[in-house]
Amino acid sequence: MSIKIFKKHFPLKKYGQNFLINKNIVDNIIKKIHPEIGQTLVEIGPGLAALTEPMCQLLDQLFVIEVDYNLLLLLKQKSFYSKLVVFCQDALTFNFTQLFYKKNQLIRIFGNLPYNISTSLILFLFKHIQVIQDMNFMLQKEVAERLIALPGNKSYGRLSIISQYYCDIKILLNAIPEDFYPIPKVHSIFVKLIPHNISPYFVYDINILSLVTNKSFQNRRKILRHSLKDLFSETILVQLDINPKLRAENVSILQYCQLANYLYKKNLKK
Repeated sequence: MSIKIFKKHFPLKKYGQNFLINKNIVDNIIKKIHPEIGQTLVEIGPGLAALTEPMCQLLDQLFVIEVDYNLLLLLKQKSFYSKLVVFCQDALTFNFTQLFYKKNQLIRIFGNLPYNISTSLILFLFKHIQVIQDMNFMLQKEVAERLIALPGNKSYGRLSIISQYYCDIKILLNAIPEDFYPIPKVHSIFVKLIPHNISPYFVYDINILSLVTNKSFQNRRKILRHSLKDLFSETILVQLDINPKLRAENVSILQYCQLANYLYKKNLKK
């Protein structure tokens, strides 16, 4: 069953707009998120309100962030608009930490994310991870696969490592191109990211982990001895019990954390 769409809005390519129109998928998403009155929920990109409207039926207040002003004008025509607290801005500039202090509770974030910002947005949200309860996103299949990929998988990379460092990630449901308007060329997956209460990983400085993974995956086919030669000698890699002949995609998250912590301690001694 399809959701009725606004006839007045033409999807804008620059915003990567593919609107969710399958009501069964929407109903399943709402159940998976399981919103409760009193919680602070933020929707990124309400679009044509496929998720916004049923969410408002369950909440007294919903925060929405939408960069397309024309869509906000359409939202104003809806009966549930009075329940919305609207921010017309790019989600990549939104201060989630400030909202946390205003509401004095952890934030739940959800949305059908456009392909062109999904990776950047997830990495941006990690900077606010301390104030987030969970994140529930519809993502292009390729991005979702990168989030959950394990070493040895072709999708495994920097996004996998940083995401799994911060969160436990679960695939909740799959969506086909026909569930959206206009119909995209890719399949989609709805995922939940839950920040670790007790992380299985530890680094002194996440920026150093980011540096090491960036160096490693700049040319993922290179072995560590070559890709990380500016940071680690082959002797040091061996001392850390990390095979210098491994490629970036075969190094575990724990090993990357080990490399980052070695650099941190080395810099302290300088």
